[in-house]
Amino acid sequence: MTRISVILLLLVVAACGGTEGDPVSAMVTSTGATSSSSVIAEFPVTVSAANGEVTVEQAPRRIVSLAPTATEVLFAIGAGDQVAAVDEFSTHPAEAPITDLSGFEPNVEAVAAYEPDLVVVSDDLNDVVSGLQTVDIPVVHLPAATDLDDAYSQIEVLGAITGNLGNAADLVSSMQTDIEELAGSVSDPLEPLTYYHELDSSLFTVTSATFIGQIYQLAGLENIADQARGAETGYPQISAEYIVQADPDLIFLADTKCCGESAETIAARPGWDQLTAVAAERVIELDDDIASRWGPRVVDLLETIVEAVEQVEAVGP
Repeated sequence: MTRISVILLLLVVAACGGTEGDPVSAMVTSTGATSSSSVIAEFPVTVSAANGEVTVEQAPRRIVSLAPTATEVLFAIGAGDQVAAVDEFSTHPAEAPITDLSGFEPNVEAVAAYEPDLVVVSDDLNDVVSGLQTVDIPVVHLPAATDLDDAYSQIEVLGAITGNLGNAADLVSSMQTDIEELAGSVSDPLEPLTYYHELDSSLFTVTSATFIGQIYQLAGLENIADQARGAETGYPQISAEYIVQADPDLIFLADTKCCGESAETIAARPGWDQLTAVAAERVIELDDDIASRWGPRVVDLLETIVEAVEQVEAVGP
């Protein structure tokens, strides 16, 4: 599977709001209780996910996560001890029990071998959802978030279905506070700064309509790709000539780990050394994983973006 195929599997669904079923919802019910922000101590618990309502009879003790974002959330809400195995791309946190399980080519038998009492996926590839349901393994399908509220809802769903709803509510509250403070710290410029976000060296990028693009909007930035051919997909491939003509004030590289791109390598591209962002040393090298996931570290992404904006404001355009 190519790099861009992986990117699109992870991200394109965000522009479509999911692939099937009902949207993810934080509505939760349990025996003798209704949905709330308190810890749900009683099971069974039912949550609404992209594959419909999912019920677990008791708190899961062997969770398999085939979704890197879900893995990060599970550990962030205190459910790490309940995680038995994660997919090959779930590289954070370090203590996650990474395996060779694939979220892009999932195999029901391989997953079932870990004897899970709950499986979390972000994509229903190879009909993995129905396959797991056939062997009576509860599965929760949580597609790429469409916006921050969707991301918060997914955190609450994972909190509820693992018995960690209180921790999930605390995490959401903390994220909301941090994001509000970061967004509020950015002053309104007379002329919005423009940016280019690079997914890979073949110049696939994102528009403001995507989850990632919305994070940039919180920092008051204007996306050069919004008017590009193919912008309606949310993830257009633009040309080097288009980027040179647009001359963005800032460039963010989300292909540093996968592809070895850096401020130095893009400066060596024909004509790119004349770009404002390159000449003024406004090329920001992102962590690919943080830049592509909609979990707790979205706060880190926004912080990096805001810091870049503040540096430009400090020295002037």
